[in-house]
Amino acid sequence: MARLDVLAGTYFVVTVAAAMVLRVMSLFPAMDIFNPDWVALVLIYWAIALPERFGVFSAWTVGLLADVLTGRLLGQYALIYALICYFSINEHRRLRQFPIVQQCLWVFFCLLGSQCVTFGLESMRAGNRLQLEFWYPVLSATVAWPLVFMVLRYIRVMARIV
Repeated sequence: MARLDVLAGTYFVVTVAAAMVLRVMSLFPAMDIFNPDWVALVLIYWAIALPERFGVFSAWTVGLLADVLTGRLLGQYALIYALICYFSINEHRRLRQFPIVQQCLWVFFCLLGSQCVTFGLESMRAGNRLQLEFWYPVLSATVAWPLVFMVLRYIRVMARIV
């Protein structure tokens, strides 16, 4: 039993690390405005799939690492990821039964809320104008959710993590 816990933790760390690399990686500089929040997508998946193992504290820790990685205000992503995981864990039984389209709607509203919190925090530091490009990562993450879901589910099934 302890071996399976270590294995699940290892896959969680590896998938979050890969998501962080994708978060800061720039393949095409013109497409950077569409780069989704891969870390949030991975955290949503693990919160739905294994809510008893990966919860709000895990999301908070990953958020602090993401804050340091992206150079944002310390605690910004920690707050956002903890809230997203809290709501995902709260609704994980329903979300597991939803078809992928309804899960995409859940992801859309979670990431829309996270962008609103980001805008609010950035507006407190300095006056910002809300541009249309600010919302592009929400749309691209919603479109990317089925791919993230299928890849992480394949990893979880092949590793026999329950």
